[in-house]
Amino acid sequence: MSLLRPDDVIGHVHDITPEFLAGRSLRGLLLDLDNTLIPYGSYEERADVMRWAAELRRVGIRLYLLSNARGRRARFWVDKLGFEGVGMAGKPNPRAFHRALGVLGLPARQVGMVGDQVFTDVLGGNLAGMHTILVRPLMGNALPHTRVARKLERAVLKRYGHDWKV
Repeated sequence: MSLLRPDDVIGHVHDITPEFLAGRSLRGLLLDLDNTLIPYGSYEERADVMRWAAELRRVGIRLYLLSNARGRRARFWVDKLGFEGVGMAGKPNPRAFHRALGVLGLPARQVGMVGDQVFTDVLGGNLAGMHTILVRPLMGNALPHTRVARKLERAVLKRYGHDWKV
């Protein structure tokens, strides 16, 4: 079960500040897209997320979008956000995480994986030796298999002292 345990559980990506990262010796982040940065399926720009990402980049934090979203959707957001990334990544397969680490040029111990799902983001990040940061999903709308996974995630999180309604 320890592979399913996130290192940090937070409410929103905005809780990840330069000070938060410095306190964990993190110099880079792999970021999930849907329900982490942007509501699932949305193409509506989020100025708050754009400002947050720009501020992290301004202070030298390396960012990479690692998403299981379709390639076209991921490319749309990579272009908007202004940093590299991929869709159809194949999370939780550690190879996807290792490829992203190679692009960032940082060791796993200096990179956080930020996402809203235990069985893709947290599991994959932990398998790759990264610091894992679970965020509360932005919305409840999701694919049918994700809704099932949310019920299992709730049991896992409760075991670790987090009683989210995921």
